[in-house]
Amino acid sequence: MKLEINSLFWDNSAENNINKEHIMPTLGISMIAHNEEKQIAGALKSSLFADDIVVVNCESTDKTAEIISGFAKARLFDRPNNRNLNINKSFGFEQLETDWIFYLDPDEIITQELAEEIKQAISNDQYVAYKLPRKNIFFGRWLAHGSQYPDTQLRLFKRGKAGFANRHVHEMLKVDGAIGMLKNAFEHHPYPELADYMRKMMFYTGFQAEFWEASGLSCSLFNHFRHMFFRPASRFLRRYFLKQGFRDGWQGFVAAAGDAFQNIFSYARFIELKGKKE
Repeated sequence: MKLEINSLFWDNSAENNINKEHIMPTLGISMIAHNEEKQIAGALKSSLFADDIVVVNCESTDKTAEIISGFAKARLFDRPNNRNLNINKSFGFEQLETDWIFYLDPDEIITQELAEEIKQAISNDQYVAYKLPRKNIFFGRWLAHGSQYPDTQLRLFKRGKAGFANRHVHEMLKVDGAIGMLKNAFEHHPYPELADYMRKMMFYTGFQAEFWEASGLSCSLFNHFRHMFFRPASRFLRRYFLKQGFRDGWQGFVAAAGDAFQNIFSYARFIELKGKKE
């Protein structure tokens, strides 16, 4: 009888250990949004496989907040619309208590194949963060050339193992540990209409102008040449010809030309800003 009791006790312990080993790590998805009523429903629908969803609404004046509230799993937070987007991204990360965090923009979609790969990846302790490819859908067409793909992004990380320095809108996440790579891509639909393209260009060029001004960039002849001619021209030639952006139709041309013009426009706004402060 004593042997039978000991055997039963050992079996229960073994079963408990097995159950602990098969507990799935939790995943939270974080977003920030400002006037994203056209896009955010798609992003939220693609995120429903996660354990928690946090959305930071940055002073939206359209139906963004109303749409978010229609998703029971999504938790909504209101914050000022800081021009350095990473400050509100960092706030969103802080609201999650899941084991892993995936940052998703409201104009992006996680495919079903990627969702399954994410589930598998977070159950493996080999890495603390993952990069993955992103497909940019530009006015209805996937840009497969012109340096637009794979457009590798670092979006998935263990909570507490990555963060932003919060200095620039285009800075990368800083990771403490090994980084892996996922195979499946997520989709980016940034411009439903031309007006959205112009609106976002105004935002990013304004931020870049302010960043240059705060960094002490001078309005020298060298910088005029660099930012108004050399850099835009070299970027266009590289993207459109060397990286074969011409293979993506008129969308490929607009993407390459728009990228070049954005640098010219950013510097022009920087000169305007400097003039106002002198």
